Amino acid sequence: MSDVTRMTATEVAALVAGGEASAVEVTQAHLDRIAAVDDRVHAFLHVDTEGALAAARDVDARRAAGEPLGPLAGVPVAVKDVLTTKGVPTTAGSKILENWRPPYDSTIVSRLRAAGTVPIGKTNMDEFAMGSSTEYSAYGPTSNPWDLTRIPGGSGGGSAAAIAAYEAPLAIGSDTGGSIRQPGAVTGTVGAKPTYGGTSRYGLIAFSSSLDTPGPCARTVEDAALLHAVIGGHDPRDSTSIPQPVPDVVAAARLGATGDLTGVRLGIVTEFSGEGAEPGVLAAFRDSVETLTKLGAEVVEVSCPNFQYALPAYYLIAPSECSSNLARFDGVRFGLRVGDDGVKSLEEVMSLTRDQGFGPEVKRRIMLGTYALSSGYYDAYYGQAQKVRTLITRDFTAAFEQVDVLISPTTPFVAFPFGSRTGDPYQMYLADLFTIPTNLYGGPAISVPCGLSEGLPVGLQIMAPTMADDRMYRVAAALESAVGTFTPPAL
Repeated sequence: MSDVTRMTATEVAALVAGGEASAVEVTQAHLDRIAAVDDRVHAFLHVDTEGALAAARDVDARRAAGEPLGPLAGVPVAVKDVLTTKGVPTTAGSKILENWRPPYDSTIVSRLRAAGTVPIGKTNMDEFAMGSSTEYSAYGPTSNPWDLTRIPGGSGGGSAAAIAAYEAPLAIGSDTGGSIRQPGAVTGTVGAKPTYGGTSRYGLIAFSSSLDTPGPCARTVEDAALLHAVIGGHDPRDSTSIPQPVPDVVAAARLGATGDLTGVRLGIVTEFSGEGAEPGVLAAFRDSVETLTKLGAEVVEVSCPNFQYALPAYYLIAPSECSSNLARFDGVRFGLRVGDDGVKSLEEVMSLTRDQGFGPEVKRRIMLGTYALSSGYYDAYYGQAQKVRTLITRDFTAAFEQVDVLISPTTPFVAFPFGSRTGDPYQMYLADLFTIPTNLYGGPAISVPCGLSEGLPVGLQIMAPTMADDRMYRVAAALESAVGTFTPPAL
């Protein structure tokens, strides 16, 4: 058996199903890889060695008993630390939840366990998913395996870095404004945001409830589709869950892998035609468009005039919702508690706890959101932002009457050095310039590696109509079949 950590999830599952390797052997190989490289990458906040090996032994016992196994049985998966995992530390990258061990699994984790995958640990992230570089984690930044002096994207940089560093073949992220796709783009991995409501938010620590969407991270499009199929579908415990089955994303990915896009119409968004993007990113994007055309796709230009307002609208809507959601972290019921000396009032304890428990970016967004929701300003800011959201949705609806999917660069720039944008929040927010409109609309989108710029990965974003997730997988797989996958320098 060659190095199992370098295999795709599909290949690993086939080994386990065929008895060529046990799930325990596969899991131990990845645990050894984490031990060897994660002191430099810092993709994980917690490695659940005992839990992972126990899950792997269960898979081996089921195979030995002749029980049917799922398509990803025995495959290790890393989980972003924003999803509750029973008995395992779940911090959302924040000191205010340090050492908190939830008493229940999120629906996503429950489905991972039921499918026979092996949750191997919790990955690093920007605190409460607020950030674009994983530099806002309270536990230190994660490094990009392509260049350890650069960021791995955010907020889910830990999940993307774990895959790129071969610490896990699969990972789960969450995408509020690009937090799966943007890390995927800058680490040379695949990151997919499903249709909002297509994956359950039950047990997802909320940042912005109308935007948060859990989704798959992988090294290949087919692997991402297989993971999407495992975690997707209706969940009665989530009131925003769509009561429809997941489209056949696996079949779509396999169809796309044949390299035939005859009859598929791709829309290039006029408003994304280079503003703020690096020349190398634009060059890789143009090359990808040419490749897709050679595969039979028809490419047309589509105008979405309200996309230019997506960034400011998002940074009113998301902070407003976070201001409400994070009010629950008060030091009273669970998590950090500061100053409870029997003398200070409840209000003083809450204030001290939140002051010490929350980091600077979380405080910035809470303050912005509280202001936008305050009396006398609600209609002028939050209300207006919601109107812009409606206009952006109309732009998407009109565009999808002309084309099957929309394409753009995933990010305006490649992975940037640590510290280069933390001093200017607006420059940091620009990392999500191309990804935010899809979150405001609620449709699915995927980032797939499409080339290199300055020796660093560039991602192509494919956006599809709501509940048409299969379309994006077909196009992504077709591009992957033409350009291949991208491997970072050896750690």
